Amino acid sequence: MSIKTLSLRTLLFLGLCQTCRRSLASELRDQPKKIAVVGAGIGGSATAYFLRKEFGAAVKIDVFEPETVGGRLATVKIGEQEYETGGSVIHPLNLHMKHFIDNLGINQRESVPSKMAIFDGKELTFEESDWFIVNMLRMLWRYGFNFLRMQMWVEGVLDKFMRIYQYQQFGYSFSTVEKLLHAMGGDGFLMLANQTLEEAMLREGFSQVFLNDIVAPITRVNYGQSVRINGFVGAVSLAGADSGLWSVDGGNRLVCSGLLYHSKAELIPARVTSISVKVRPSKLGTTTNFYEVNYVGESGPAHSLYDIVIVATPLHQGKSDISFPGFSPPIPSHYPGRYHQTVSTLVYGQLNVSYLGAHQTPAHFTVSEVLTTDSEGCALHSLSSVDPVSIPPGYQRPPASQPKVWKIFSPQPLSEEQLAAIFLSWDPAASETRWLAYPAYRPPHRRTPPFVLHERLYYLNAVEWAASAMEMSAIAARNAALLAHHHWHGLAGKVDQEDLHVRIRGEL
Repeated sequence: MSIKTLSLRTLLFLGLCQTCRRSLASELRDQPKKIAVVGAGIGGSATAYFLRKEFGAAVKIDVFEPETVGGRLATVKIGEQEYETGGSVIHPLNLHMKHFIDNLGINQRESVPSKMAIFDGKELTFEESDWFIVNMLRMLWRYGFNFLRMQMWVEGVLDKFMRIYQYQQFGYSFSTVEKLLHAMGGDGFLMLANQTLEEAMLREGFSQVFLNDIVAPITRVNYGQSVRINGFVGAVSLAGADSGLWSVDGGNRLVCSGLLYHSKAELIPARVTSISVKVRPSKLGTTTNFYEVNYVGESGPAHSLYDIVIVATPLHQGKSDISFPGFSPPIPSHYPGRYHQTVSTLVYGQLNVSYLGAHQTPAHFTVSEVLTTDSEGCALHSLSSVDPVSIPPGYQRPPASQPKVWKIFSPQPLSEEQLAAIFLSWDPAASETRWLAYPAYRPPHRRTPPFVLHERLYYLNAVEWAASAMEMSAIAARNAALLAHHHWHGLAGKVDQEDLHVRIRGEL
């Protein structure tokens, strides 16, 4: 049965049945007493939420976070309103995120109509019309059926991607990113992850001009990188250009705080410095492994023992300094690869439309999102007019002739000269955030970190080396909670099973 024939309600009902079945089977065994989650971004907070569902009310869940809950989901206040500075949009097929806001009682933000244009560093090469048929005719005239074929290609990838929700509703989990990808899309997904998006799309018959003019601007706004990112994350990026994208009313970070509250986890404002394994005697005369989490909080250094630990923060240079002493084989503090810098700058100002080579007067320039091609001398990845995280009644986005808030993605911080070129006037109190937001995708990446670092020590952010997105973190969180549950209760048949789409079709 196709995922599209199952409603979200049906999937959640099936998942509840499976969870109840696992809970009944697990009552005969002791549950863990303490679980630690390191990190309170969307991945860590979702992990706490799913752990509570898997292990029940008795287990104590501690979440360590030295900074603000939400991680790379963040807002900044400009004037009297708050604006997203981190992850800002969610795809309509992101079922975990939709389930979160439904269960937490959070609303989707009211959408505001928008128009897109593409800038090559000198002029606008494409500007979206208010009329759908005009946009389609322009695309057909310049690129033939490439645009329609791209939508069909991405839809084919999404059809296979959606299998993960069925697998997780039936309690199946995966120990590595490669096994997760293979379960969703077979060898095709593994091939996508180990070739560039450019190679994958050229092989499918897309033209180089279309890749340069249309695909590259999309990958630049979503990941700050070119069409030479891996094909799987490229497909995720193209899906992010779909219609129906949404955000959370009040800011996407509210999902993280809501999940933590719903999980009844204890938030510990501390930085984890090391995780080591300790052997302790049990009542039965055998030995039991525990994990000692060492951390530094407001009261100084401290440590605590846990049955299960899930690391939900990147173990890469510049992102974390957690050490893992005493493990055999050794667990590295930093895995290969690096995170890519994107600078997010929010500016309240009046746009200089001549900077974009626009022919309209500022009063008639209604484009709200400017994407950029991978052209020499183009210092921006994107330029977007942004709306508050809560849309006031009667709100209308001002035209370019009036000052408003713009978000600029760029590889480096913007200089005063660059700001003076982009804006006629601006508030000097601009908000600048230097994000190491996602990996630098340079396929092939054959040394992807595993989800399982030790017997009951898990690493959530391994999934980012396939693709980094809110929903990918939520999927990895559910996977980690399932792995922890199955390993604790000895349910090996629920881990790394092959041909799941055939098996589940039979169960349905």
